[in-house]
Amino acid sequence: MSRYGRADSEWDELTDAGRGFLVERAKLGRLTSYTELNVTLARRTGCRPFDFERADERAAMGYLLGLIVERDQELAPSDPPLMLSALVNYLGANDAGAGFYQLAKELRLLPMSASADEKLGFWAEQVKRIHARHGAGPTGA
Repeated sequence: MSRYGRADSEWDELTDAGRGFLVERAKLGRLTSYTELNVTLARRTGCRPFDFERADERAAMGYLLGLIVERDQELAPSDPPLMLSALVNYLGANDAGAGFYQLAKELRLLPMSASADEKLGFWAEQVKRIHARHGAGPTGA
């Protein structure tokens, strides 16, 4: 079966490479951007990069981030669950994208009626816990 024009085997490869990259960023106490993630995935896997000019390709990146969250929870379960995708934001932005918050709602980690402040607080706590899980210090080093 193929989703967004990519075979299941490609999604598996992208998921593993994406999770690996985000864990690396977490160990450094850093965030990343969609652009940096996209370039890194293409370089590490040889898969075609996502074309962010197209709505379906942006949705495909969101789908991939959901897969990464699932895989991370399988490999490193936590309670409450951590969303490794919290480390990915838009260039120049200081929080996650709308898809992150939607997934958090679907996973029942965030109320459906969450305010902007609740969303930002949830995101910040996720980032803090992810960095702590991977040994990043409070200064981001």
